[in-house]
Amino acid sequence: MASVRERILAWLYPRPQARAWALLAPGTIWLLVFFLVPILIMFVYSMMPRGIYGGVDPGFTLEHYRRFFDPLYLDILQRTFVWSVACTVICLVLGYPVAYVIARGGRWKNLLLFLVVLPFWTSFLVRTFAMIFLLRDTGLVNNWLLKLGLLQDPITMLYTPSAVMAGLVYGFLPFMILPIYASLEKLDLSLLEAAEVLGARPAERFRRITLPLSMPGVVAGCLLVFIPSLGSFLTSDLLGGAKQLMIGNLVQNQFSAARNWPFGSAASFIVMALVLAAVMVYLRVKDRAPGMS
Repeated sequence: MASVRERILAWLYPRPQARAWALLAPGTIWLLVFFLVPILIMFVYSMMPRGIYGGVDPGFTLEHYRRFFDPLYLDILQRTFVWSVACTVICLVLGYPVAYVIARGGRWKNLLLFLVVLPFWTSFLVRTFAMIFLLRDTGLVNNWLLKLGLLQDPITMLYTPSAVMAGLVYGFLPFMILPIYASLEKLDLSLLEAAEVLGARPAERFRRITLPLSMPGVVAGCLLVFIPSLGSFLTSDLLGGAKQLMIGNLVQNQFSAARNWPFGSAASFIVMALVLAAVMVYLRVKDRAPGMS
């Protein structure tokens, strides 16, 4: 029997197409008000002169977009892209075997999934501070290495590019594992059995069957890791210090300390355009590559 909501919708909107639009309306309005409108405001701000005491003044200028292509900011942008790509690759290398084991985990599957999702129960800020206690000179890692006799003096791990990369991988690894697991969990095992009967070795079965069929999860995981890591600023701020700036730190500083809203808005839109172009190129190459469509 139809629910009360379905009956009300059928009475208010007799046509199926009208009912569909009625169901889309709440989410669409929410996105328009809280996503599209702020984006449009930022776009307008990016082409207005900076106010003397912050904010914007009336007028039109493209100076903020030209300023972004200064070598100083391009170096920050290049570092951000390199780190985001490296984070995505490391998460893929670490996350694929974990997702494969979970998908074949049998009775341990639910427990393993619980362990992957468990970090989401804690604030990302708290988890990042936990990394500080691990990586600082008097932290747990250095203490263990000293007690084992592997080090004579503590080594500096905090406020380095390696610390930032460790924090990024730690924060975004579950976003790689879960989509790949969803693809592998739906894999038809009879295909692997047929390939084994036909004489395919384990490596060949993985390359010709498992990997191509899990590519939707790989692509989704790469996008879910690459895009958030590109805009991350908390990890590099806490684990990298002032020396390891990413583009997210630049934008955050412009809106807070520098109070240069137009330049922060311009930087945000340039990064947004670059990310969109990179994702479009990646998807186009993926669709054309043999065995990845």
